[in-house]
Amino acid sequence: MKNAKIENIYTLEGAVPLKNALPVGLQHILAMFVANITPIMILANVCGIEPSLSARLIQNAMIVAGIGSLLQLFPLWRVGSGLPIVMGISFTFLNTAIFIGTSYNIGTVIGCVIVGGIIEGLLGLFAKYWMKIISPIVAATVVTAIGFSLLSVGANSFAGGQGSADFGSVHNWIIGTVTLVSCLLFTIFTKGYIKVLSVLFGLIVGYSVAILFGAVDFTVLSSTKIVSLPAFLPFKPEFNLGAIISMLVIYLVSATETIGDSTAVCETGLNKEISEKELSGALAVDGFVSSISGLFGCTPITSFSQNIGLVAMTKVVNRFTIATGAVIMIIAGIFPIFGALLTTVPQAVLGGCTIMMFGTIVVAGFQLVGKCGYTARNTTIVALSLSVGLGFTQCNEMFKIFPKIVQSVFAENCVAVVFVLAILLNLLLPKDTQDS
Repeated sequence: MKNAKIENIYTLEGAVPLKNALPVGLQHILAMFVANITPIMILANVCGIEPSLSARLIQNAMIVAGIGSLLQLFPLWRVGSGLPIVMGISFTFLNTAIFIGTSYNIGTVIGCVIVGGIIEGLLGLFAKYWMKIISPIVAATVVTAIGFSLLSVGANSFAGGQGSADFGSVHNWIIGTVTLVSCLLFTIFTKGYIKVLSVLFGLIVGYSVAILFGAVDFTVLSSTKIVSLPAFLPFKPEFNLGAIISMLVIYLVSATETIGDSTAVCETGLNKEISEKELSGALAVDGFVSSISGLFGCTPITSFSQNIGLVAMTKVVNRFTIATGAVIMIIAGIFPIFGALLTTVPQAVLGGCTIMMFGTIVVAGFQLVGKCGYTARNTTIVALSLSVGLGFTQCNEMFKIFPKIVQSVFAENCVAVVFVLAILLNLLLPKDTQDS
């Protein structure tokens, strides 16, 4: 590859030797792989979808995530930001999808996904007309909330995965700790390009230790096909206005996360403010590719904060390099055996790899708040939004007086609460409030 240089991994443009790009791209995929397919697995189980079709949906989820990531990296017209963002199936929609799927059927869920995605995509294309309400302090608050919301995700994974039979067991503590320490030692004692592979190194060490503990289940590989084409329109879309409105609310929450992630990747990886064009393109991909995801029987996609944390930690922003990860994702969808192998990575290993990455997002949020300035007005917006958003959702029983759909949107989603409150405070607080 002409003009390919290892140093280009720290720049947005430019080619990187494939032997150097592939490990970094794989690292990005490993950081989000399980989280990408888990929402589909849970929804399929709750809605009673037969196992053979569930497996096809997991394939589709990987392919759609790869396509969405490529579009985000290399825009088509105005769809795509051109930023180093990895897309995947969003957990944000899971509760609402389950509510709609159990109240109606899976076809109604797909109809909501398709319509909602088109609407969000259009909102993205016309972002310049409404983006002014998302001021820098609102975006900074949302980024901070995203980081805090992921800390429990990392901790649960470290302990073996929420609901697992061996949650918090001694061997999970050992596996998670060995993985985390391996990542740290690799970061401390390596230099140059190799330093950015600390997460991959930690994952390999942790995976090896997990095998020694007998914590890796290879039985899934025996029943997995080597090659299989994706299933198009596995469910007939059905359209229900009430259900669509419910899903649209969650699309707005997801858009908030994409705004926060896009802002964070610009600030922490590219050392610049995000442009209106980049933000518009990021939201357009979020929406339109979510509609494509619906056509393949999957729930909506969004930007993955895990990968934003990885960018913040490694400073690797090269589009070509991250695109190799997107291609790996598509290959994993076409060759299910490859994807099945990746699913054998234990949760404790993933937790050890990601716990510091999530903390990096929190720090990035603090840095954004600092750039906005610690005025009385900004401090009020950040303090009240975070305290209510994080506090109330940790005591989610307090939402029981509200309708079920309100609970599904806000009770366990601190980012949604923080976003709504930050927007309201930003609009209502006097602009001339000064520090006392």
